[in-house]
Amino acid sequence: MTPFKRANRVMPGGVNSPVRAFRAVGGEPPFAVSGDGGFITLADGREVVDFIASWGALLFGHAYQPIVDAVRRAAVDGTSFGIPTIAEVELAEKIVEITPSVEVVRMVNSGTEATASAIRLARAATGRPAVVKFAGSYHGHADPFLVDAGSGLATFGVPSSPGVPDGTVADTLIADYNDLASVETYLATGTVAAVIVEPVAGNMGCVPPIDGFLAGLRRLCDEHGTLLIFDEVMTGFRVAADSAQGRYGITPDLTTLGKVVAGGTPAAAYGGRESLMRMIAPDGPVYQAGTLAGNPLATAAGLASLTAIQDDPSLYGRFDEAGDKIADRLLSTMADVGLPGVVTHVGGMIGVFLGVERATTWNDVSGLDGDLYSRFFHAALEGGVLLPPSPYETWFLMESHLDGLLDRALDILERAIREAVR
Repeated sequence: MTPFKRANRVMPGGVNSPVRAFRAVGGEPPFAVSGDGGFITLADGREVVDFIASWGALLFGHAYQPIVDAVRRAAVDGTSFGIPTIAEVELAEKIVEITPSVEVVRMVNSGTEATASAIRLARAATGRPAVVKFAGSYHGHADPFLVDAGSGLATFGVPSSPGVPDGTVADTLIADYNDLASVETYLATGTVAAVIVEPVAGNMGCVPPIDGFLAGLRRLCDEHGTLLIFDEVMTGFRVAADSAQGRYGITPDLTTLGKVVAGGTPAAAYGGRESLMRMIAPDGPVYQAGTLAGNPLATAAGLASLTAIQDDPSLYGRFDEAGDKIADRLLSTMADVGLPGVVTHVGGMIGVFLGVERATTWNDVSGLDGDLYSRFFHAALEGGVLLPPSPYETWFLMESHLDGLLDRALDILERAIREAVR
């Protein structure tokens, strides 16, 4: 019995998160047994170059020694106490130190928890019910975010998952990423508590903001008394040491963080202006709590991760150079075989879009050829490179890719493109 068949007997779809089932590309998913640097060793003994990187959480590589050592030391002293620890304070101080918009921060256990908490706070602070999100963007699986885009600027969200009541998403409004006019239409009603945005969209592939988009959101929110929330669960410390808000010079009111901030452990955070964050219990009336929030293992991993970032000022420049190389080589190969395509990159995020002419909005990429991507994915995996198992997911670079491993992987990916279009 394969590991996947065994897993299907006891878990929905054989997985604990749907994308891991590889439904978008077909076949049984491989199972990991260990990781080292830029590689994962699979249960069948193969070693593959990994561009999933725990969906962006691993900035330096698998089993990065400073993080492993920090977690090991913390575990020896205890995994959870239910009362505060000094390490929690140290991690909070580090986040505040290097994140431009964050004056006060609260640790939570997942990105979904961070975004749901930020929305609750925004509604409480403004006394307004509505929230604007963008088509193609994902902010976790909390009920208010599970909505389809619909069509037209005045379309209200409708539930996209059974179990989500109509009323839960009635105040979730869907705008178009990189389209300020679609946002302004909603804000003019005076009912919108917050606009939540991935400053670099990462759940429709990597789609960067066009010039002026983020600044325009800041201006519109200021004009209409609406809070601006940057969902940096993915981009936080992934695209720059001071995250996307530092890279683009835009200060949101609230920020959600995850993945890199926890060094690959299950933790996240949300923070922002002190006047807003002091509304969170016990300082204020907005309730939010978590038994394992700020647990010693996560705070140790997070501190090690953020310290390593501060100790390597060249890291993000090297990521940008690697992104240029990936774009040059893959686009050249696509041109050779007559395949349209777009390759985007911001820091350690990469978007590879096969068969499209542009990638600026969800409409540009929503019709990607799934069969083409499936052929490309499996050809890459057969050659020894593991890609995200969906054409709508971002690829992630790790520091351990950058010393020669990237060229090896690109040779395989170029062959995979040629095989996919035969």
